[in-house]
Amino acid sequence: MSLPRNFALVVIAGFAIALFLPLQVHAATEKASCTFNTFAAPKGYSLSVVNGVTDDGTVVGQLLNNTSLQTVGFTYSSEGVFTKYAAPKSLNTWFYGGNSTGLNAGTYQANSFPAGMHGFLLQGSQFTAVNYPKATNTWLYGVNQLGAVVGSFSASQTLTKGFMLVNGKYTTIAYPNAPITYAQAINDNGVVAGAYVSGSVSTGFIWEDGKFTLVSYPKAKYGTSLVGVNNSGVAAGNHFSGDFAYGFIYEGGVFKNIVYSGAKYTTAGGINNNGLVSGQIFFTQTDTLGYTAVCQ
Repeated sequence: MSLPRNFALVVIAGFAIALFLPLQVHAATEKASCTFNTFAAPKGYSLSVVNGVTDDGTVVGQLLNNTSLQTVGFTYSSEGVFTKYAAPKSLNTWFYGGNSTGLNAGTYQANSFPAGMHGFLLQGSQFTAVNYPKATNTWLYGVNQLGAVVGSFSASQTLTKGFMLVNGKYTTIAYPNAPITYAQAINDNGVVAGAYVSGSVSTGFIWEDGKFTLVSYPKAKYGTSLVGVNNSGVAAGNHFSGDFAYGFIYEGGVFKNIVYSGAKYTTAGGINNNGLVSGQIFFTQTDTLGYTAVCQ
């Protein structure tokens, strides 16, 4: 099973776990003013999920082959060019993040029993596996301009923790007493955005130097997940206020909702250092568009 960043309610040695008391953010909400550029899946495919966006405007995510029903990762350039990628010996492949040097972070599901999940980095044709030591499953979600990456791993059958990997050194990111922690994005200053899940509720967080700051969208029934944070500290995420995920940007204690006129709902997949947001627009569950948007 994958852990799609836009829908954090999907559940699936030797490093210190941060146990600092968190700060809780109390915030207001309003509607963002957004200018959208949209795109559709290439012929023969459907958009499965639209994730992050790099500083050069390249969007990453996953496509569903409408014939084989297999999924592949994709990049979509600012010039409108799709590039598809399937990891070696994979059933399914996701791209979750990337940077403007062309380094993409992703996850694939192996095509052999027990079909575990594995993280990887891809630059051009150079594939590098990223697997947390001795973990059954590893998910890789984000990479910054310096090549630092974040993701999650199976610490046991009932426990999933996040991690940061910098220059070959792993640092575990695990919210105290939470069964699931997702480390989903990292900016160039080493600030990590993510979410932890307890019961049926997801809570967003910003993690820096071992300290958690919690970010919760007001009155969201199933909680909040952060999927991106840029160098200016602006975060992107989704709140789960019903059966769907609703995108927002967050800055200075204010949530600004991302709303595409005429859509049933709009999700956020990431945000770059220029403030460009990526995500997906849903008119129905099967009628969707990808987007990039400048939102204020």
